[in-house]
Amino acid sequence: MSRRSSRPRRAPAPAALTDLSPCPCGLPAAYGACCGRFHSGRSEAPTAELLMRSRYSAFAAHDEGYLLRTWHPATRPDSLELDPSTHWSGLEIADTADGTAFHSTGTVTFRARYRHHGRRGALCERSTFERVNGSWMYVDGAFVE
Repeated sequence: MSRRSSRPRRAPAPAALTDLSPCPCGLPAAYGACCGRFHSGRSEAPTAELLMRSRYSAFAAHDEGYLLRTWHPATRPDSLELDPSTHWSGLEIADTADGTAFHSTGTVTFRARYRHHGRRGALCERSTFERVNGSWMYVDGAFVE
């Protein structure tokens, strides 16, 4: 007869991303050719939308360093502590405004799905981006319904 543990069960940790893994951002490219190239510093996101997607992937990969590096200096926190029990499971881009090579600012409205302690949730936000020395940076976001 087996005994039941009184401790809550933890969700398994997500598998580590490799260059050949599907990219968490949802685009049909492998992680290394998609957001991984931005995370590693081999390239910079050329649009606000691609920066948004790469930041989502950084949340999925628990890459706090990349999130801080791509956060606007005027609004960047001193540090981040990502909850390891939050598992990001999908990103949908609802709208973009500006944010291309021809703009200095842009917005991206998105819905990010996650699981936290076995419960499903979604974060809906309109994020603001700005170029700083030629690089796109996340400024802030407002929750939307």
